[in-house]
Order: sequence, then structure tokens, then C-alpha cells
Amino acid sequence: MGFFDNHGLSFRQKKALESDRTTDLLGIEKAEKEAKIPEFEKEKEIERSLKYGLKGAPSIGDQTISTFSRESRPPQGGIPTFLRTPFLEDVRRVGEYDVAFMGVPFDIGTTYRAGTRFGPEAMRRISKLYTPYSYEKSVDLQESLKMCDVGDVFTIANIEKSFDQIYRAVSHVFSQGTLPVMLGGDHSIGYPCLRALADNVDGKVGIIHMDRHLDLQEKDMDERMHTTPWFHATNIPNAPPSNLVQVGIGGWQVPREAVKNVRKFDTTVITMGDIERLGVDHVADIALEKAWRGAKAVYLSVDIDSFDSGFVPGTGWPEPGGFLPREGLQFIDRVASEGVCGMELVEVSPPYDVSDQTALLGTRVIADVLAAMVREGKLGKKFT
Repeated sequence: MGFFDNHGLSFRQKKALESDRTTDLLGIEKAEKEAKIPEFEKEKEIERSLKYGLKGAPSIGDQTISTFSRESRPPQGGIPTFLRTPFLEDVRRVGEYDVAFMGVPFDIGTTYRAGTRFGPEAMRRISKLYTPYSYEKSVDLQESLKMCDVGDVFTIANIEKSFDQIYRAVSHVFSQGTLPVMLGGDHSIGYPCLRALADNVDGKVGIIHMDRHLDLQEKDMDERMHTTPWFHATNIPNAPPSNLVQVGIGGWQVPREAVKNVRKFDTTVITMGDIERLGVDHVADIALEKAWRGAKAVYLSVDIDSFDSGFVPGTGWPEPGGFLPREGLQFIDRVASEGVCGMELVEVSPPYDVSDQTALLGTRVIADVLAAMVREGKLGKKFT
């Protein structure tokens, strides 16, 4: 008898698992779904790259490689836009796109560790590692969506004037029928972003806010800082506090003033203890029910510090005990599946980051939101 002849006998003799593998394993199912997704836009990208970047040197065997990089390869090359989408210089044409990414390099509203003004740059740079295709979600964003990067909002060293600039930028994009995705920046930008959307929605706007902190104070250090956006946002007539849901709250950084306003405004707060007790899917259902009650649209605000600080060192107010990445991404997938009118990803602070881990998770959150909306037919083209 050979050395391996008696190894794994029970599994060698099992035929059921082999015959059922296409129904038992999501990995096999997703591989089958990939065959239904076209590659038209990828082929166009390569054609443009060869046209504008010149054909590669004669010694290059792969004739899709150009001399000057004009596509998503290699990841270390090229000028970084978010997810390698085209840079739109003329923002008057933004209505031609399904999604517009905009940087908001603003951290004047920071109350402790600054640096989030460099968040958009960091997320754009690390997003070069991503392809537009998600194996698990069976979505190729490049094929399903027309996306662009409109660059950064010109913010200045004045909180209120910067709010006006942000309001004007987001309002312009959204009013053209394009989904705005804001790369923060500190969380004070939540107020002008929400105000811009609410002013362009004929009906109520709900808010799903992921954070370890309530951000529900009226002022902080006598200004409207990154601890105050939802106090002011819920004073907007069609963004009432009854439609504000705050998820992941907890720890030792929640001021009592903000807690008093939870009672005063009767908002919905879901702690990490609730998530442990009820489960991610149940909590997501509660958040959706509250945010969507009587609303025309829902806005998604994700503070990267909603994730456990061990996974996101590069943020201004890190707090242990938040979402594990897999839990947080599960929650995000569930709420985004119902569709959002816009989103922000805030509080990525590269000076405190390690190996771009915080910026990478922020990028993943945004990509997953878009993929969930495409998969559920809420945005762009769906291939089945």
C-alpha cells in the first residue's frame, strides 16, 4: 500500500459534495455569474490607452499595454482619481454621469487630531489597488456605471464660508441628477452636504449615520465643528430628527450634551451592544424602517471611526469597540441595497494611518455602497 492510499478515504468516496458544489458554494455561484457581465467598457479603456498613450515597445508581447499609462494598469502608475475614474474638468457636464466623486479636503472643524484634509488624496491613491469588479457582489462598476471624479471642493480657512462652498458643490452635482459621493474631510461637512440634498428633494430626507460618536451638539468650542452636524442638519424642515438613525454609538467619547439632545429630539440611537444582541441584519432593518418612514430619500454618512480603532488607526477620535470590518460592511451592504441619494465617507486622517489601512477601508465602503445599489437595480445597469 502506498503512503497516501489510506488518506482521506471518507472524502474520496463521497460523491454528493462534488455533484452539489455549484449550489452549496457561493464562490462557485459567483464565478458563474461573472460570465454574464460584459467587458465593453474595459475594451474601450484599452483602446483609448493605446490611442492616446501610444502602442507599447516592439518587445512587449501583450499588445494591450501602451507606452504611456492611460488606463488602470499598473496600480503604482497613473494620476490618481478615485477608483481610476475619469477626471471631469468641466463640472457643467456632471449630469452626463451616474456618479460623481468629490473630495472635501477640510479639517477646520476638527477638535483634536487634524489631518483629514488629506483624506481625499489618500483614498484616491489607495483606490488604485482596486479593480472595478467585485467577485462577491458579481458587479463590475465600470460596466454598470458612468462615473467621474470632479476633483476637490475649494475650501478655505473659515468654517462657515467653507460650508457655503460645500453646499454649492453638492447642490450642483445632485441637481443635475448625479449621485454625489463625498470624500472627507472631517464630519462637520455632514451639515452642508445634507442641506444641499434636502434643498433639492421634494419630500423628507432620512439619515443613516454610522459613528462611535453622536455628533449632536449645537456647538463645540463656540463653533459648528465635526461634533455638531446632525444638530443642525435635523433643523432643516424636510430632514426631521425622527428620521435620523445613528448606528455604532458607544465608548467614552460621547458628550452628555449630545445625549440630552437624543431625548430632546427623539432620534434613534443604536449602540454596538444592540448590534451584538440583535445581530447586524435586524439592526439594519430597524435603521431602514426609521430612516425611510415617510421619506423620499435617505442619505448615508459613514464616519470611519465607526469601525474598531484597531482597524482604523488613521482617524481623529479613535475609539475601541466599534464595528469589525466584516460586520460594518455587512450593515452597509444591507442599507445601501434600498438605495441612497448620496453619501459621505469622513474622518480618514492619513498622518495617523498605518500602511493606508484606514484609507483602504474607506475606499471599500464606498465601492460596496455603489455595488449594492447596482446589484439591486437602484443605480446604473444590472447584468443578470
